[in-house]
Amino acid sequence: MNGERRKFLGRALGVGSVLWLGGCDRLSAEPWLQRVLGRAEGVNRWLQRRITGRDSLAPEYAEADLSPRFKANGSTNPDDPAYVASAAGGFADWRLAIGGLVERPMQFSLAELRAMPARTQITRHDCVEGWSCIGKWTGVPLAALLQRVGPRPAARFVVFHCADRLTRWDDKYYESIDLEEANHPQTILAYGMNDQPLPIPHGAPLRLRVERQLGYKMAKYVMAIELVDSFARIGRGRGGYWEDRGYEWYAGI
Repeated sequence: MNGERRKFLGRALGVGSVLWLGGCDRLSAEPWLQRVLGRAEGVNRWLQRRITGRDSLAPEYAEADLSPRFKANGSTNPDDPAYVASAAGGFADWRLAIGGLVERPMQFSLAELRAMPARTQITRHDCVEGWSCIGKWTGVPLAALLQRVGPRPAARFVVFHCADRLTRWDDKYYESIDLEEANHPQTILAYGMNDQPLPIPHGAPLRLRVERQLGYKMAKYVMAIELVDSFARIGRGRGGYWEDRGYEWYAGI
């Protein structure tokens, strides 16, 4: 089932990209079509979670299964001045800010995150473009950070604000997941890859790993996290950079 879903999504999104580049994004912006797509996505999310269960785990692999080369998806070297300066100093001055609909807004240094109980997992990264790689990721469970800041009752989604842009004309990358996915044991903020510090092409100093979804959900260069009740005032209101351009918000595999 999972393999067939990946193939379907790859074909559907590939066709969608062609239509968008060809100028058919006007049709996708029609309110009636957005409502239809939104309903279909909601049903898909409900069915998948009913079938797999809220605590089901993505497959994990052995060291021998690690890909000899792990392709870096998306941007690979942000040119944001603040990010460049922080990277030059080994991210010593970098801080992860968590705010929005939380009881206790907080900031964490990279050293503080590394000192927290960690999870290591060897998982497969499935890209909507059709390629997959297996990598080893080490980081702090997102659930542990959420426990510290205390989500307010109105909070529904966790939004990740990033340092990179896909093109110079774009807003900065962002992505989001719901609280159920955020509290999943395999959802981590990774600072290590294959037993080494996370490389810049793969999202240093911190990237999201949400192993039950496709690769475009795995936000890199995470600078801030915001808990919200809706996406209405963020980007184009669809919950992510690629979602704003027609991709599904829920990218379960």
